[in-house]
Amino acid sequence: MRESVELFLNFAEVTGQTDYDIGIRQQGYLWVTTDERRAGHQRALVEEQHAWGLGDVELLAGDEVRARWPYVTPEVVQARFRAGDGFLDPKALTMGLVASSRAPVVVDCAATGFDVTGGALTGVKSRGTVATEHAVIAAGPFSGVVAQFAGVELPVTTVARHKVVMADLQAVPQSAPMTVDDDTGAHWRPALGGAYLLYTDPATPSSPPTEDVTPDAALAWALLDPSSPVSAARVAPFWKEVWELGAAIWSMQSGFYTMSPDHRPLVGPAGIDGLYVNSGYSGHGIMASPAASRIGVDVLTGRIAPPDNPFRIDRAFDARARDVL
Repeated sequence: MRESVELFLNFAEVTGQTDYDIGIRQQGYLWVTTDERRAGHQRALVEEQHAWGLGDVELLAGDEVRARWPYVTPEVVQARFRAGDGFLDPKALTMGLVASSRAPVVVDCAATGFDVTGGALTGVKSRGTVATEHAVIAAGPFSGVVAQFAGVELPVTTVARHKVVMADLQAVPQSAPMTVDDDTGAHWRPALGGAYLLYTDPATPSSPPTEDVTPDAALAWALLDPSSPVSAARVAPFWKEVWELGAAIWSMQSGFYTMSPDHRPLVGPAGIDGLYVNSGYSGHGIMASPAASRIGVDVLTGRIAPPDNPFRIDRAFDARARDVL
């Protein structure tokens, strides 16, 4: 994560291109809670974060939270905050990295299979066969599907996720941090003169990947209706005023998270000599992929030995401890 952040903060210098500005905004991440038990978890987590070297993570009492962000409800008893966190334009990031690679890019050429001879990759099938001894499967939610072309079963599942987009909404303080309801996971952040709102329900089942993801309007109502238990208005009451006014226009963007068993990426050899994978970021692709992809290059070129790769796909997928109330 630190390596990726350094790239983001010095994007033009690192990439050597100026056509794409990623619009990085370091407005912080604010995790608020109305629950004393969750407050105890926050205190323990901040101690851990300090031990990891994140000494700038703050633990704030409820009154201090409201003094700095008046939109927060009186029911909030505590929050953790890191001012250095922020958000950026993922499309500009993608196109800027492509431009900086100075590599030829061909579109409208779907991969349809692999040629494998004697257990080694010899080509990628598309409109014809591209002869190659090395290829990387980096197809996001379709990575598992593409790997199956070579008879490889990747340990990934895909889960549909949705984002509510409310542009040009004056009620949203544009200098606000990403505000996360730590009790429910619902969160929003300033964007487009309004906000993006999200809620990643952990109970959402996996489903096969598709290009055309059906938006879930029920999620929009859950985030916007103040009577909902995961409403954004639960910790930021101005969202109730937005709802009651009833004039705001919203739309949805939908896609997939590509989940690995331990929610860490899969980077490295895919079981066929010459075939590699870079996928499974479990919702953390923007933050983790620049550095993890560098690791992937080092694995492919031999600078990192297979046993030293923490993201190899044949690792033990140990369950990660999670606090659940």
